[in-house]
Amino acid sequence: MHGENYSIYNIYYDTENSDVISHSISHPYYKEKLRLRSYGIPDSPSYKVFLELKKKINGIVNKRRATLTLEEAYKFMDLGEKPVSDDYHNKQVISEIEYYLRNNPVHPKVYIGYKRTALFGKENNEFRITFDSKIFTRRNVLRLEAGYFGEDLLEKDQYLMEVKIIGAMPIWFTKLLSELSICSTHFSKYGTEYKRVFLKIENNDTRRVKKIC
Repeated sequence: MHGENYSIYNIYYDTENSDVISHSISHPYYKEKLRLRSYGIPDSPSYKVFLELKKKINGIVNKRRATLTLEEAYKFMDLGEKPVSDDYHNKQVISEIEYYLRNNPVHPKVYIGYKRTALFGKENNEFRITFDSKIFTRRNVLRLEAGYFGEDLLEKDQYLMEVKIIGAMPIWFTKLLSELSICSTHFSKYGTEYKRVFLKIENNDTRRVKKIC
């Protein structure tokens, strides 16, 4: 497998009472989240960022993404000023997000940033394994340009592994998981942060990043 390393920084949007994430962790048939993402710490208003509406229907994930400048994103989210775009896909996604905002009174709620190593199959680039580490979260200074800091969501020397593939998993990888006694489990970064902060639940989710079958 060949790989790459990069950083991901997010601002998640939610209501005053955290209705979005409380609905999400109840495992509904349909759920959606809105976040602002960058792959570097923005250093100017023209820095490219991504406004994403992530939907999950009966376990199937669909992510709608609009590419904007940091200034356009903030004006849209903070002031309701809809960005102007000549790109058809961008316009469609912006309209979908505009509709979402009309029906959901959300504002910046949580910052989540992390380091990622992504590995891709040599024979199948659609087979991807990611390892996330140093997952920092905070509920203040909710601006991407403020930098990468906060409370670590994982324990020391712990990584979050995610396998993404369309279709069947390679046999060699299935055997490897079996040999290491690793099986799948659910883990939501925002959901785990919310439960830790507000529900005062002992965080068993992080202990199940590697789940013994």
